[in-house]
Amino acid sequence: MNILSKSELNSIILKIIERQSLSSSEQEILKTFTPHSNYPFTHNQEPDLYREKISILPLIYPSLKKILQQLNFTESENYLTTIWFFWLPLALELANLYRQKSHPIVIGILGSQGTGKTTITKILPLIWQYLNLSSVAISLDDLYKTYQDRKELLKLDSRLIWRGPPGTHDIKLGLDVLTALKNRQYPVNIPRFDKSLHEGRGDRISGEIVNQADIIIFEGWFVGVKPVEEKVFKNPPPPIITKSDRTFAIDCNRRLKEYLPLWEKLNYLMILNPEDYRYSLKWRQEAEQKMIAQGKTGMNNQEIEEFVFYFWKALHPEIFIKPLIENPQSVNLVVNIDIHHQVNQIIK
Repeated sequence: MNILSKSELNSIILKIIERQSLSSSEQEILKTFTPHSNYPFTHNQEPDLYREKISILPLIYPSLKKILQQLNFTESENYLTTIWFFWLPLALELANLYRQKSHPIVIGILGSQGTGKTTITKILPLIWQYLNLSSVAISLDDLYKTYQDRKELLKLDSRLIWRGPPGTHDIKLGLDVLTALKNRQYPVNIPRFDKSLHEGRGDRISGEIVNQADIIIFEGWFVGVKPVEEKVFKNPPPPIITKSDRTFAIDCNRRLKEYLPLWEKLNYLMILNPEDYRYSLKWRQEAEQKMIAQGKTGMNNQEIEEFVFYFWKALHPEIFIKPLIENPQSVNLVVNIDIHHQVNQIIK
């Protein structure tokens, strides 16, 4: 086994990208890698997977680097090791899963803001292109009910002041789209949602026509989340404090039952899991501060706290995400994310 720094690893991976021959010791390092204590990836380097990674990395790297630069990644973030030990083997594993099936597959990605959903939904399709596989990404946000429908919904339930909680989505639309994609009933009109419309309240816009999709990414902040026993709400974690908070949480829990047919369409579920769910508050504050610094409209810290707390009251991570992670039969992959948005552990 080998223990070495990120910079030493990067130098070996760069040699692969530049199509340089690796020494036997360098090959052994990549095959039997024990990560640095601050970078605890754990991936078994199966011979076939290792050879496939060696073959494809030089081909995809220029395009990957361009995407990462567009996403504001920098060389200092050592994304070479993330490509080698996470994105690339994950893309190859999912490609193999597709080949084992007789129909397109749906990959569910569950994660809050800042966990890397946007990054992974751009990286994986690029790798699949080089494997001659087509793909499409759909967000749970794309399934929001129309602006007009949500105005009517608000009259029925005044607690649904923000889009996002269970009950604000068009589940039938999602089922129709995923079913059509899995059955190859092309062309398929993929719904899209523009959050900027109606002063930020958002509305559905003209969809994207898809004529081929071997792999469908379905991502969102509660994709795959299932109802829990209501006894957990007798002593819930903050910010679920008041009686009305508990009632709202229970109602959201009950509405999750309507989403179960959607989750049944998933062939694979991964969770992008912050080490501490409270990171999402900090990350949201940082994102809003960046928007304000760029001259855009953004929320102040009090507004951000109210916004984030609203979603924790609806589906608290400790209540709904933790049971998924603790049940190995309910999830295929858990990716732990640290405070710096970096992957620091992968659990299969």
